[in-house]
Amino acid sequence: MDCRVYRRGERYEGAQGMTYFEGLSGSGICMVELELPPGGRSRAHLHRGVESAGYVIEGELEMRWGAALEHADRVAAGELAYIPPDVPHLVLNPTEEVTRALVAHTAPDDQQGIELLPELEGA
Repeated sequence: MDCRVYRRGERYEGAQGMTYFEGLSGSGICMVELELPPGGRSRAHLHRGVESAGYVIEGELEMRWGAALEHADRVAAGELAYIPPDVPHLVLNPTEEVTRALVAHTAPDDQQGIELLPELEGA
């Protein structure tokens, strides 16, 4: 197998309601760029059997997680968040600036294993 450079790909919206740019996919890991506008948020979801990590490049995110999304923390530029497999969560941008983050999953595709959790949308 050869080394490969992945250029920033096309913009798309994931099932969880966030805008991404195509990146590394098709191997044992995937990495994509997330762009979240001011006030933007994901739908409540989990990644079945898939670990996730997000590194904030620019801006700030709020992450909520847990069975009832009862936990919350902020992730600022230069910080990393880890989400274990099967943990309900959502992310939102509480700021007035666009937030950009690099998101990685232990799956060949960033949409693999996503389960939407509409019962948690009001949490």
